[in-house]
Order: sequence, then C-alpha cells, then structure tokens
Amino acid sequence: MKTTTFANRHIGIGDKELSLMLEKIGVKSLDELIDKTIPANIRLKEPLKLAPAMTEREFATHIGQLAAQNKLYKTYIGCGWYDTVTPAVIQRNVFENPVWYTSYTPYQAEISQGRLEALLNFQTVISDLTAMPLANCSLLDEATVAAEAATMMHGLRSRAQQKAQANVLFVDEEIFPQDLAVIRTRAIPQGITVKVGSYKDLTFTPDLFGCIIQYPNNSGSIEDYRVFTEQAHAAGCKVAVAADILALAIVTPPGEWGADIVFGSAQRLGIPMFYGGPSAAYFATRDEYKRNMPGRIIGLSKDKYGRLCYRMALQTREQHIKREKATSNICTAQALLATMSGFYAVYHGPEGIREIAEQVHAVAVWIAEQLVRLGYKLCHDTFFDTLRIQLPDNVTLQEVRTIALGKEINLRYFDNGDVGISVDETTTQADAKRLVNLFAVAAEEPTHDVGPIPATAPLPELFQRKSAYLTHEVFNKYHTETEMMRYIKRLERKDISLAHSMISLGSCTMKLNAAAEMLPLSNAAWMNIHPLVPEDQAVGYQTLIQNLCEQLKTITGFAGVSLQPNSGAAGEYTGLRVIRSYLESIGQGHRHLVLIPASAHGTNPASAVQAGYEPLTCACDDHGNVDLNDLREKAEAHKDGLAALMITYPSTHGIFEEEIKEICRIIHSCGAQVYMDGANMNGQVGLTNPGTIGADLCHLNLHKTFASPHGGGGPGVGPICVSEHLVPFLPGHVSKGNPTNEVSAAPYGSAGILPITYGYICMMGAEGLKNATQVAILNANYLAACLKDAYGVVYCGKNGFVGHEMILECRKLHEESGISENDISKRLMDYGYHAPTLSFPVHGTLMIEPTESESKAELDNFIDVMVHIREEIAEIESGKADKEDNVLVNSPHPEYEIVGDSWTHPYSREKAAYPIQSVRDNKFWINVARIDNTLGDRKLLPTRYGSFE
Repeated sequence: MKTTTFANRHIGIGDKELSLMLEKIGVKSLDELIDKTIPANIRLKEPLKLAPAMTEREFATHIGQLAAQNKLYKTYIGCGWYDTVTPAVIQRNVFENPVWYTSYTPYQAEISQGRLEALLNFQTVISDLTAMPLANCSLLDEATVAAEAATMMHGLRSRAQQKAQANVLFVDEEIFPQDLAVIRTRAIPQGITVKVGSYKDLTFTPDLFGCIIQYPNNSGSIEDYRVFTEQAHAAGCKVAVAADILALAIVTPPGEWGADIVFGSAQRLGIPMFYGGPSAAYFATRDEYKRNMPGRIIGLSKDKYGRLCYRMALQTREQHIKREKATSNICTAQALLATMSGFYAVYHGPEGIREIAEQVHAVAVWIAEQLVRLGYKLCHDTFFDTLRIQLPDNVTLQEVRTIALGKEINLRYFDNGDVGISVDETTTQADAKRLVNLFAVAAEEPTHDVGPIPATAPLPELFQRKSAYLTHEVFNKYHTETEMMRYIKRLERKDISLAHSMISLGSCTMKLNAAAEMLPLSNAAWMNIHPLVPEDQAVGYQTLIQNLCEQLKTITGFAGVSLQPNSGAAGEYTGLRVIRSYLESIGQGHRHLVLIPASAHGTNPASAVQAGYEPLTCACDDHGNVDLNDLREKAEAHKDGLAALMITYPSTHGIFEEEIKEICRIIHSCGAQVYMDGANMNGQVGLTNPGTIGADLCHLNLHKTFASPHGGGGPGVGPICVSEHLVPFLPGHVSKGNPTNEVSAAPYGSAGILPITYGYICMMGAEGLKNATQVAILNANYLAACLKDAYGVVYCGKNGFVGHEMILECRKLHEESGISENDISKRLMDYGYHAPTLSFPVHGTLMIEPTESESKAELDNFIDVMVHIREEIAEIESGKADKEDNVLVNSPHPEYEIVGDSWTHPYSREKAAYPIQSVRDNKFWINVARIDNTLGDRKLLPTRYGSFE
C-alpha cells in the first residue's frame, strides 16, 4: 500500500481482501462485478476529468493557502450573523470530536442517550429564552425557519378562514431581507400572498391569516408589539416573531407578550459565522401546535424498568413520513450545532448568558452616545446591539466606507445612505473606541477619552426581562473547564458513532469523515468570516466554491450548480422550484403533477407538495424496479399536466434499474423534466452520472456521498446540479440583487463545511472516487452473499447482484418466531452496532449500506453478529429459548441490569452481554433498557424540567 495515497486510507479493502471477497461473491474481478451490476448503456466511457489526487499533506498546504486569501476584518454587519466566542472546551471536545460529528440522527434512542440529552438541553435553552413551552431541536437557518413558520400558520387556519380562502401573510418591512426572500420563494407555490408593510399601518382584513415580525427589527429597533399582537389575535391571525436569541436574555421575550411562534438563529450561542453557515435555527411554539410543528422534538420517556430516558418524541409523526400529506419536508436539521449551542448555555449558565448580553448592549449604548456627540443621528431610541445611523450633511456614505475599509472594518450600508453597526460578544472596549474614531474622522470632529465602558446599560422598563431562565441544575453545575469536559465526555460515552463500529444504515452512506478533511474547519479564516463581506475579503471562499462547483459539474455531467440548499430535502425542494420557473418561462406553468415511485423516500412527495405540486405514485414490480407499464400509462394519461419525475438511482431497493434510460425518454416525451434524487449517488460516482443517464437535474447529499459528517442529524448540504436549460433559474440571493428562488439565508448556504467535500474530491481524485464506488458495491454484495442464506435478500438486479446497498428479509422470521426487525435492531446494540435502516423502503426488513470505508475485518464481524442473531432466533423457533423471555425481546441489556443483584431470565448474563468474543474485546455498554415509545408521546415533556410524577 502506498502510504501517501489518501484513497488507500479512505477505502477499507485492500488487494489481499479483494480476492477473497470476489470469490465469495462469485465473480473473478471488480470490473466483472460492476459490469454485471450497472447497465452498460449508462456507463461512462472516459474517466472523470479531475485534477490529480493530492496527498493529505498537499491538500493541507493547498487549503491553508486558500484560507490565507480570506481577510478577517472586524465586522459589524449583523443582519443575522454575529461574531461569537466558541468556548475551546466545546470546540475541542464536540466540534472536533468524531464521536459527536460521525453519529447519526438519534432514531435508535437506546444508543443515543448522550446527544439526546444534549439536544434536550438546547430545546430547554430555546424554550426558556423565548418563554414558549415547546421548542424543536433545530432547523436549518433563520430564513428557512421563517418560511416554515409561514407554512405552519397557513396550515393552522380555522375552517372559516380556509373556506374564505384567507391566504394573505403579512410580513413587516423591517424583517431581515434574506428572511423575506425565502418566505416569498416558499409562499408562491403554496398559494400564499405575501403583503409587506409597516406593522404600525396594518389594517386587519378577513383574508389575513398570519403575521411575521422581527424583534429587534432589521434596523435594530426594539418595538413594542403587544397591542399589535392583541389586534392580530382578535382578527384570527397568528403572530410569528423572528427574535435575536441573545437579546432575549435581557429583553422581554415574545412568549410573554402573546407570540404564537418564536423563531430565529442560535448562531450567537457559540457558533462561528462560517461565511453563512452552518448554525442551528430554532423554532418555538405553543404546546397545542406540537403536531403541526416542523422538525424533530426530543422528549422524556422511561425504559422498560422505569428509568428516565430520552427519545425523539412524536417520532412517527415526523413530517416527511407523512409523504404527500406533509406540511413540511424537513429531514436533516443542524443537530451538531444545536448540541454546541446547548453546551454553550450549559458552560456559561444563566448568569454568564445575561452578562454577555448586558455587555453587548452596554457597548452599543456607549457607541450610540459617542456618535450622537459627534453629530450623528440614531434612527431609533431603543435597541439591543444594532444601531442604524443617519449621517450628517457633511459626511457621505462613501467617505465612511473608505475610512472603515482603511481600518479593516466592515459596516452595514443601507440603500438610503444610512449606516448600520451591530456589536457582538467579541467587541472589546478598544474595538468600540476604534469605531467611534472612524466616525470622528469622517465628521472631522475630535474624540475625547471618556473612560471605560460600563458593564451594563439600562433598557426602558417596558422592555426589561424580569423572568428567570436556565434554572435547571444542568445550567448551574459545569462552569469550570474540568467539569464541562467531564460532562461532555459522560454524554459521549452513551452513544454509538463511527468511532466505535460500522453504521450500516441503508440510503444514509455513513462513510469515513477523514481527519484531513475535517481539520481545516478549525482555521479561523474559514470560521470567522461574515457571509455579506465584500467578495475581495473572501477570495479563499470564492475560489473554493468555484473549484468545488466545477468538480461537481464534472462528477454529475451537468452544466450548473447551486450550493445554497443546506440539506438534502432542501435540495429536492430547490430542484422542483427550478423546474417550476423553467416551465413557467416556456409557457408550461400549468403543469402540476410530479410522478414518484412508491419506493421513494418520504421527502420526495413532501418536497413536491411544498413546491406546489401534486404527487402521483408510480408502482414498483415484484423485482423492485419501477413498473414500466404503470409509469408509461400514467405519464401518457397525464401528459399535459406532468411537470417532472422524481427518481432515485440506484433505487432505494438497492438495484440499478435496467430501463432507466427508457424511463427518462418516456418522461421527456411528455414534455416533463427528470429529477434525480442523489441520495444514492455513492453507487454512481466515476461509473455513471445523472447527465449520462438522461436526467435534467439532481441534488447531492454532501453528508452522504461526499464525506461530510452527519453530526447526529445535521449539518447537511444538498446542492443541486442542473442541465444547461435550467441554469438561468438557479437560486439567487437578495444580497446579490437577485432573490429569485432563494432557498437559504446565506448566499452559499452552509459554506463553512464545504472544505470537507472539497478535500474529499481533491484527495481522492478521479481514480479514487471511482474505486470508492466500486468498493461500496463490492462490500454490499459481499454482505448479501454472506447473509442471503441466513435471512434472504429481498431484491437483486437482473444478474443476481445488488447495488451499493441491499435489503435483508425479516418478514418470514417474524411469522415463524415472533421476532421482528425491531427486535433484531435492538439486539444489535448488545453486540455494539447501530441498527440498519428499519422497515424502509419495505416494511418488515432491514436495509444495509456498508460503504467503501469499512474493512473486511469489520464486515466479517458484522456478518458474524448477524449470523449469531439468526441462531438466537432459531433457538426460539425450535423451542430451546422461551418465546416471551429471550435475548431478543429483552434487548438491549443495559449495564445496570447485567450487574444488578437480581437476574430472572432463563438465559445467562454472559449470553446477554458477551455473546461472542469480539464483544468481549470491545464492549459498548448501554445505559438504558428498551425505551417506551408511547409514554413520551402520551405526555410530551420537551424540556429538562419535565416529570412524569
């Protein structure tokens, strides 16, 4: 093995293991396997035209040189992004820790108790600061969550409002521009009319259903919305408030003056700006709206022995699972960043959070006083951190800009000539004095030493927060680094991640997130840059973005790319909006149907509905393929109304459909577009691509195929790649003067994690990427060959092989033994493994995707585990094991049960806890027994204060 070749470190299978695996599969070479798996008519004829692969050291040098091209000026732009201090104990032990960033969304609660607690901490922070009873555990960004609030309020209309077609949403003109742009993008296909104006001048009419206001507003003013909110409620309107989460530490929270929804960004709670993202958005609402709220909610429950524990509450109501009945398509959120923000509040506690907020406000007040002395005029009297300044007649905006840039300072410049200043946690007294000096120079006025800035400054009584927050003991115990480090470690030990074992979740591609790809993210030049700085200050980012877009165009075979969508589902929605815009441009805007195979992920129909389309389901045949006759008949029958087909390739059934080109031809013959879901792109890269297959566009999951980590449920990136005719309709951004189809707050979405994917492609190169795909297919077929006799494989391609994932049959086992696929998934925890994908896309089965990163030793251990579990099931079938009291139905077995004084089971403790040698060598101890999935839904307890007593 060549030690400097990155692909050799990323791919788990070497030449020696390869020959043994091929023999087991029944082919002579890797090329033969691929030839028998992927249809010949879609195979690439030439290698991908990418630059030669870099070594890890070469990439480190290259990415460092790019970072050096970013200029870190002192930035006071605000507008939703603020510099902050990420505590080193959190950066080191969470952000840079693979246990936290390689874990999956916590569907399997028993092996996710650590991050579930961390996310419940976040929910508690949000609930406390907003004074709302219910918060979810994060959404994508403030702009998309504003759109979610609009959609939710629309869905909450009374029957009378629905009958009267009350479809007007009022948005105050002092909302952040990017929030308004995304609201408009999302509102149009929903049939919502957006009315923009001053809340002070609004006349409530019967066609209004909701209002969105900003607190403090876009200009920084803290407005008294109490009367307005009362008037809205009297008129039957809901009120959603975009609130600055740090301001709520000292300003009266919206929950105390009647808000129905409070949302915003938690970026100020210790998350770097990252050129726009990622950071966690938050969403809080009333308890009675819990089944309408988008995103995931963490709640309390109990395990089978009555111990308190955590789980994803109302889990089966998760919006995208409702398919075409969904009111949101949210799947991935921002779990890793929410976890960090929760830890930020734990570390600082209520006193620390209040101190930070008071200091920010005090600095802003001091600056305001000095500017008024210099002849500048404030546009508002009451503010938290942001000043909007009217320049005197003898000072021009260009003069201020020139002086500011000379001092390496960025300010906000309004279209009418006003100047904005947003101070933050990092603004020191020296920084404040430099700012004042800047304006003194512009006004040609002398400055005077006015002494130190006070630690606090009073707010008007009306706006002062009087209520307590963060009173739970978790926010009042861990304020030294030693204690905080140990608390983080204590939670970390409760979770299975890629740092412990393979995570074989089908359609999730839990591959290696290499350290060489992750290291650049901790460079301040990537972390601490505002998304709205002049582009000449972000040359490193701009170059990386341009290079990455070119790489993705090459890989997908398309002509254009947008990196703006910040999740896979957001990519789906964006692609459909692009299709809608294109069809409207050619006079085909009446097309309203999207054809979707029955096997599709639930986000497909959910995204279609959000984009204003009506999903039309296409059947699958007995072999797992799209039923070509059914597709043809439905496409022809709805020819004039068909807008698109959404299809995943290889399919979620784990096979490369032979007729994919014919499927594309049928759709195009009807005048519709082919949208390819890129969730399974790990089976395509370097061997085929959507452009070659005949699709018009696709989205990619950088957090699957392209090595960005899942983070326990986010961050994700879902860029879309499109054909030439769709390029003009790619998302713009209001900051660039073109808000068309804008889908996220920042111009480039979650730009801060793009270095990961860029590093992956740069270091793998064309040959490495191709080999990764080949080995992903090899590993899946090896597992299929080894497990088919014990379980059975549901679907294979025409030559008897699977793609990069496969579905294990468990339905017959359930019929014969009473053991379900859920029992198998829980028993896997005793063996130290996360379960495969449960009952999707086929109910009663397990979908397994091993990825290319796993070694043969790890695959063999997983096979050994699955075979042992099958033998345990056989003991139940034969009567050797009790049907009601056995290792499967009682799994997982927590540590406290194994070491307890009482043991009443007919099997031994050793069989429960140490069934095979590999478990004895590397035991993962579970700290809760099987969790009650109904208790926490019957009584939802979404904060740390909850109790079942």
